[in-house]
Amino acid sequence: MVSSKLDKKLTSHLFRRAGFGTTEDEIDNLADKSYEDLVDDLLSPEKQPEIAEDILRRYHLELNFPDTHGGWQSYWIYRMINTARPLEEKMALFWHHIFATSIGKSEHTPSAVAQINTFRRNGLSNMKQILLDLAKDPAILFWLDNCENHKGEPNENWGRELLELFSMGVGNYTEDDIKEASRAFTGWTFVQPLPLDPYARYDSEFLYVDDDHDHGKKTFLGETGNWNGHDIIEIVARQPATAKFISRHLYNFFVADEPQVPAWNIVPPNNPKAIENMVKIYMDTDGSIKEILRFLFNSDFFKKSKFKKIKSPVELVTGVIKINGKHRFPGADFGTLSTTVANMGQAVLTPPTVEGWHTGKEWIDAGTLNERVNFSVDSFGGKEISTVDFEGRESLSDGQSSTASGVKSIVDKIRNENKVEPADLLDRCLELLGYIEITDETRKELISELNKDGPLSFSTDSDNSASEDRIIKILQAIVSTIEFQFG
Repeated sequence: MVSSKLDKKLTSHLFRRAGFGTTEDEIDNLADKSYEDLVDDLLSPEKQPEIAEDILRRYHLELNFPDTHGGWQSYWIYRMINTARPLEEKMALFWHHIFATSIGKSEHTPSAVAQINTFRRNGLSNMKQILLDLAKDPAILFWLDNCENHKGEPNENWGRELLELFSMGVGNYTEDDIKEASRAFTGWTFVQPLPLDPYARYDSEFLYVDDDHDHGKKTFLGETGNWNGHDIIEIVARQPATAKFISRHLYNFFVADEPQVPAWNIVPPNNPKAIENMVKIYMDTDGSIKEILRFLFNSDFFKKSKFKKIKSPVELVTGVIKINGKHRFPGADFGTLSTTVANMGQAVLTPPTVEGWHTGKEWIDAGTLNERVNFSVDSFGGKEISTVDFEGRESLSDGQSSTASGVKSIVDKIRNENKVEPADLLDRCLELLGYIEITDETRKELISELNKDGPLSFSTDSDNSASEDRIIKILQAIVSTIEFQFG
């Protein structure tokens, strides 16, 4: 049962990693489920309804024009915040990071959006299916030049990255393997997406041109045959090196920060036993991502990994918004979602290179840290409590600033629970922000600040207003800490 404080901490941890965070009210609504039940539910997104896209398109007409990539970037982050299928979106983000493909080269947003839809649909399937879907994806075929990979004139870009960055990792193949893989993928291209008008383009789709395919014998990873691309992926997917490579990626993304990918051929995993167990499950289940994650989420090493991972910009922004209650309806500030994460260094749909983003401490520098802290603090600011209309939209009078509905809920809980002593107030705020763990030094500093004004009081209107301001300030102080950057 999700009832004790310890269980709530664990549940909050699970939803931060397997999704984008949760609120205490949402956790309380899960009180009749065990932790294992929650894991099963997350791994079965089809049990939950799809997001209401018709509402989004009604209020944001730019989404009816497929080339408005800024709108589609915000669209995806909005989905992350509001989805009833959090792991589905988290896996789409995971594969987008590994199979990094940028609109910046193709300038064809429909293909980028279609690729994310593919990750969303098959992200929990098996490695063979995922790689095959990727190999037939117009966005990646253009991004890595396989449309220029012809019989007699092979282009090795896709073949190289398939082995180096998408499956096996450096040190597990030869240059000859790259050449042979590239020959096997000749003739794999896409239908040219003609312009619809000055504002949009048609979708594209995979095209196999048999006359442009090299039908000769090929020797790949020690196996010889008249291989096509399907055969290459079949061979790649059953390699122990692929099992280890993808297991390290899953560990880095869901558990704790690992060294950066280029070092993996010389730097061992931080938790070799965990990786070994994940590799075994991969090999025993024909590369089932769902079964690896089932093991991972139920493992002791996952449960003990709270706050051992620096939040990516997307995780930070969506997590904060989940708590403050904003963006539950597609309002006028919809477009700020994409620019906010981009300013922190993670512009979705436009990763910087084929390597994706570097993670862990590399998310943080002087500029991005300033953006992260300012966003978090501003998200819990405001004086006047906004009202919410029957459709869930926040409304404000002219000249008002808004305290978001989630912040109002936190204030109301503290008032109703009569948490007036500084230490009790701090502990309750930490819980309501996601059971945040802070160091003794940070705790001492925050308590010292709270003690300056003594206990809270809600006895008069004036006291009530002053106490609300103090609660908001302590929330802002917590989200400004180093500890809040970890999830």
